[in-house]
Amino acid sequence: MAPKKRMIFQADVNRIYDEEYQRDQQAQKERLFVRPSRKRKMKNAKWFGIGMGIDLPFCIILLVLLTIGTIMMFSASYAFSYYTQGDSYYYLIRQIIFIVIGLIAMVAMSFLNYNKLHKIAPIVLGVAYFSLLIVLVLPAGEGGVKRWIPLGMFNIQPSEIAKLGVILFFAHWASKYYNKMELPKYSILPGIIVFGSIAVLLLLEPHYSGIVIIGILTVLMLYIGGMKTKYLVIAGGILLGLILILAVTGGLSYAMSRMAGWGQALEYTDDDMWWDTYQTRNSLYAIGSGRLWGLGLGQSRQKYLYIPEPQNDFIFAVVVEELGLIGAAIILLIFALLIWRGITLSLRAKDKFGKLLGIGLTSQIGIQVVLNILVITDWLPNTGISLPFFSYGGSSLIMLLAQMGIVLSISRTANIERT
Repeated sequence: MAPKKRMIFQADVNRIYDEEYQRDQQAQKERLFVRPSRKRKMKNAKWFGIGMGIDLPFCIILLVLLTIGTIMMFSASYAFSYYTQGDSYYYLIRQIIFIVIGLIAMVAMSFLNYNKLHKIAPIVLGVAYFSLLIVLVLPAGEGGVKRWIPLGMFNIQPSEIAKLGVILFFAHWASKYYNKMELPKYSILPGIIVFGSIAVLLLLEPHYSGIVIIGILTVLMLYIGGMKTKYLVIAGGILLGLILILAVTGGLSYAMSRMAGWGQALEYTDDDMWWDTYQTRNSLYAIGSGRLWGLGLGQSRQKYLYIPEPQNDFIFAVVVEELGLIGAAIILLIFALLIWRGITLSLRAKDKFGKLLGIGLTSQIGIQVVLNILVITDWLPNTGISLPFFSYGGSSLIMLLAQMGIVLSISRTANIERT
C-alpha cells in the first residue's frame, strides 16, 4: 500500500475510532441518566431520606402563624367554651393536641421523598372518593348536613382529604402529560370528570364552600399545568349553565337559604332577615369596633355569645376587634410571606411534579384566607370556610400541617440559597 493511501486509511481509522469512542461515552452517560446503577436505584427507592436541610424561613413563618393563631383561638373561644362546655380551656387543650399531632405529621412528611407521591396520587384521590361516599351513609349532624366522619376525639372532614387528593392528582396528571395539556382530552376533560364527580358528592352533603374551594383548586392546577385559557372560559360557561339549571330546579335550596340576607346584614327589614344575618352582622360590629388599634388582646365584646361559635369560621372578626386594622394587616402580611416563600420554593424544585404540587398546596392557604375574609366582611354569603392555622378544628389543622410538610420536603431539593 502506498504511503499516501496508508496515511489516509490510518486517518479514517482514527476518525472512526474517535466517533465510536464518543458514541460509547454518550451512551454511558445516557445509561447513567435513564438506567441508574443499583446503588442509585436503592437510594431513589427509599420513601424517606434526610437530603438537604429544610427551608428555615418557611418554618419560622409557619410557626409564627401557628402561635398567633393558637393565642387568638383561645382568646376568641374561652367565653363560649365556658358557657357550652363548663371549661374555658376546653377548645385550647384540644387545639394544642391537634397541633402536636399536626407537627408530628409535618416533620414526618418533610422527610418524605415527595416523588413517591407521584405514583400514589390516584390512590389518594380514590381514598378521597371513598371518604366522601362513607360520610353520606352516616347519620346527619347538626343542621341535617353530613360532613364529618366521627373518629373518637375529633372528626374527619372528607372534603379536606378531597382538597389534597385534587392537588396531588392534577400535579401528577399535568406533569405526566405536560406536553399534551393544550389538548382538551388531557386538560378540560379530566378536570370536568374529577371536579364534577367530587362536586356531586359534596352537593349531597351538602358542602358548598368545599365545592367552591375544590373548584378553584382544579382550575388553578390545570392552568399552571398548561391548559389553554380559552378552555377555562368554556369550562366556566358549562359550570355557570349547570348552576342555573340547579337553581331553577331547586337543587340549590340549601345554598339559596345561606344566601338569604347576603349583603344586607346591616339593613335587615324583618325578623327572618334579622336572624339570617345575625352572625354576619355581629361580625361586622366586631370589625368596626376594632378600628385602627383594636380593643386589646382578650377584650373583644362580640365573642361573648354574640358571634356564634367565634372560634371557628368567624375568628378573624374577633382578631380585628382585639388587634385592630393594624394587627389584622400584620397577620395578613405574615400569611402573604408564607405563600410567597412556599411558591418560591416550589418554582425552584427540580421537577415539574414538585413545582405543581408545591404551588397547589401553598395556594390552598391563600385561597382559604381570601374567601374567609370575604365571608366575614359580607362580600360573600355566609359559608363554612375556616381560616388556616386560626380556626378551631382537628382534621383541617392536621391536614394543613401535613401538607406544609410536603412543601418542606420539596424545599430539600429546591435550588434556592439556604438562609
